[in-house]
Amino acid sequence: MPKQPTTVEVKILDKEYLVACPEEEQNALLQAARHLDIKMREIRASGKVFGTERIAVMAALNITHDLLERDTMSSAASSILSAMDEKLDTALGETSGN
Repeated sequence: MPKQPTTVEVKILDKEYLVACPEEEQNALLQAARHLDIKMREIRASGKVFGTERIAVMAALNITHDLLERDTMSSAASSILSAMDEKLDTALGETSGN
């Protein structure tokens, strides 16, 4: 039987939100809310973006960009490691064949 979600209060830009969340995910939710709050405060402090909705959209775009960039970097690193692994296998195969 699935567990019922509980309500967690998060505070973002001095505004409180109630969010339904499974108990085992509460720490992750609180961490995400803190991260979003920090990003939104950074954008607000820059003085270039006005309005909570616009600040939230800019924060969402920045966070999404960071995640996609990290994913791309991870894919590139994985490709490089695979290529290195193949070269090592080839080099070791040539060495053991002698």
